[in-house]
Amino acid sequence: MLQVDKPSGVSGLIDTHCHLAHYHEAGTLSAILESAQQLGVSRMIAVGTSSADWSLYQGFAQQYRGQVFYSAGLHPCYVADDYPEELSRLEAFFQASDKPVALGEIGLDNYHLPEDPAAVPAMQAFQQEAFKFQLGLAKRYDCPIIIHSRHAFNECVAMIDQSGVDWNKVVFHCFAEGPEQVRILNERGGRASFTGILTYKKAEDVRQAFLAQPLELTMLETDAPYLAPVPHRGKENQPGWVSYIAEHAAQLLEMDVAAFKQKVSETSERFFEL
Repeated sequence: MLQVDKPSGVSGLIDTHCHLAHYHEAGTLSAILESAQQLGVSRMIAVGTSSADWSLYQGFAQQYRGQVFYSAGLHPCYVADDYPEELSRLEAFFQASDKPVALGEIGLDNYHLPEDPAAVPAMQAFQQEAFKFQLGLAKRYDCPIIIHSRHAFNECVAMIDQSGVDWNKVVFHCFAEGPEQVRILNERGGRASFTGILTYKKAEDVRQAFLAQPLELTMLETDAPYLAPVPHRGKENQPGWVSYIAEHAAQLLEMDVAAFKQKVSETSERFFEL
């Protein structure tokens, strides 16, 4: 069994964004889920990135019912020239009895692009077309939408505006922008979700964004196995460590830790209808 240092003020938190396929492949998923329970993280959302994990996460949601939920979407970094075939498989998940709690993660990524400059415009076009299609699907099913935006904030906002989806159902995950950008989301009804970046010494813009967003819109996530928070920065992240992010966030707000955890858990429940 994985040994962990238990943080103070443990309560039934929700990790709203993690990638469990990594632990499944490593043979450590059961230990990771047990560790999360020990740390007071009672639920988590396994976020889909391509057809390679949609069925896997649907199976986890069935096997670990009430603890693991899942989303399905084609991540922009997994968009390739065969993306129409990938997207043709997506809608069936939203028609299933064990359907995803959200569509995502979807969006635009201008950081991970082809090294060959000549190939960049085509890849950006593919990403935009895949994003537009999936926004249309989300509008049709009126479901929450998890946005991946890297070096593409303005473009993502513009495409969401044009899509006509309900901004109240939109969350920009792993928010790494500043307070002005979070206000742009909030003014539309959207929101930002915060990771362990919130605990990093040089992430003052992210902390200011967190403080600028109304508490009733705020959600937390690990994006595990990436972006482990302080005091575990540099290690492989895990869903249970959202507890440490919550502790840091409560301190920023000068708020009781247990009360903060209760508040963000209730917000996550409402947004994803858990």
